[in-house]
Amino acid sequence: MVNKINEELEAYCASEYSKLSRVIVCEPRYMEIREIINETQKEFIEKNIDKELAREQHAQFIKALEHEGIEVIKLPPKYTYPEQVFTRDIGFTLGNTVYVAEMATGIRQGEELLLKSWLETNGIQFFNLRENHIEGGDVIIDGKTIYIGVSDRTNETSIKHLQTILPEYEIIAVPFIEKFLHLDCVFNIISPTEALIFPESFTKKELDLLASRYDIIEVTIKEQFTLGTNVLSIGNKKLFSLPCNKKVNSHLRERGYEVIEVDISEIIKSGGSFRCCTMPLLRTTNKKIDPA
Repeated sequence: MVNKINEELEAYCASEYSKLSRVIVCEPRYMEIREIINETQKEFIEKNIDKELAREQHAQFIKALEHEGIEVIKLPPKYTYPEQVFTRDIGFTLGNTVYVAEMATGIRQGEELLLKSWLETNGIQFFNLRENHIEGGDVIIDGKTIYIGVSDRTNETSIKHLQTILPEYEIIAVPFIEKFLHLDCVFNIISPTEALIFPESFTKKELDLLASRYDIIEVTIKEQFTLGTNVLSIGNKKLFSLPCNKKVNSHLRERGYEVIEVDISEIIKSGGSFRCCTMPLLRTTNKKIDPA
C-alpha cells in the first residue's frame, strides 16, 4: 500500500529497530545547496546536487521500501525548502504521538508546517515543540530510553524541557563534536544490544556510557564521511545501507543482518543518508510497549 491515506491511520514507535510499517518521505525535487548549513555541504558546494540523479536515486529507495511492504507517505515538495528530503529532522514519533520540531536553521524553517498540516488532515496526534530546538536527527529511541544529541540544531535547554514533558522516559543528553550535524551521523542503535558508532566524535565519558550499554560496531573516518552510521533499520535484522560503506556492511552481515544496498550517493552530498530521509510513523512489535 503506497502513499494511501487509510481511515485507521495511526502512529506508534518505541525503538529504532522494530518492524517499520509506515514512513514519511519527501521527493528531492528542489534539492540543492543554496546555503551551507553543515560540513558535508562545504565539500560539494561547487558541483552542487544533480537534482535529476537525486530524484532517480530517491525513487529507487522508495521502490525498495515498498518492496519490503512498507507504506510510504509522501509530503509535497516545495521549492522554498531545498533540504526537504530529510524528513527525519522535522519530527519524531514516540509512543502514539508525533513530536514536531521547530527547525533551527532559517532555510529549513517552515518544513514542519507541511508535516503538521498532513497530521491534522489525517487525525494523527501530535505535540508541537514550540520554541524548542530538538531536530529528529538528534533523537534516538530505545524503549524507555531516549538519547538526544547536543548539537547546533538541538540544545540542552530544549532537552531538559522535553524531560519535563516525558517524565516516564530516561532522557540522556549526548554531546558530540559540533562539526557533525546530528547524533545519527555518528551513532545509531540497530538492535536492543548493538549500535553503530564513530568513536572520534565523542569524549571518553560519552563513549564509555554508550559502550557500557551496547555492543559497539565502530565506523571508520572514511565511512563516517559517507554516513556509515546513518542506516535505516526496518526490523527483522534488515536495514538499508550505502553500497560504498563496505566495511560497515561486512560487519553487519557477519552479525547476521540482511543489508539492503541502495545508492543514494547524490543525496548524501547534502549531509544525510537513509535515516535522515525517513521519518518513521509506525513501527510494530510482537508485544506492544506501553508508552505510558
